[in-house]
Amino acid sequence: MIAHLQGRLAEKLPTEVVIDCNGVGYQLHISLHTYSLLPDSENIKLYTFLQVKEDAHTLFGFVEKSERELFKLLISVSGIGAGTARTMLSSMAPKQVIQAIASGDIATIQSIKGIGNKTAQRVILDLKDKVLKLYDLEEVSVSAYNTNKDEALSALEVLGFNKKLAEKAIDKIIKETPEANVETIIKQALKNL
Repeated sequence: MIAHLQGRLAEKLPTEVVIDCNGVGYQLHISLHTYSLLPDSENIKLYTFLQVKEDAHTLFGFVEKSERELFKLLISVSGIGAGTARTMLSSMAPKQVIQAIASGDIATIQSIKGIGNKTAQRVILDLKDKVLKLYDLEEVSVSAYNTNKDEALSALEVLGFNKKLAEKAIDKIIKETPEANVETIIKQALKNL
């Protein structure tokens, strides 16, 4: 397996990059999370995962080792392919995916395009223990995170805001200030909506 690639960034798109390693261009499929973390410098290093199928060999690239490990965990679940795992890591930051799995938040996982209720349940069932072991999460802090989000979302819905727009605003606030309490989240969301 190719563990990482280091070289000159030849092409950069939101879904893929090409790294030139001594005259050989390697095409790597990336998530939006990795795209947002790509350095401005021309010389880059990406951790990789090589998926071998009958009809294709596909390289996936990650700026962080932890994102690669989460990707490998996700594709180990029946019903989640590499494309769906990449969509998950593009829709949410890896920490949010981990917290959703650790706290059993089916709704958050199901909100990702291509994942239904049964697949979301399977992801949680298969990965909850592995995620808790790997990332040393305390279930208390994880459930508090989701409780704050759920309470804030519920309050904004009661106030008449669109659920999808409110959820986007809340996710942005939580990403910027993860320690924010429910009141802070609601106040910030009201400013942004």
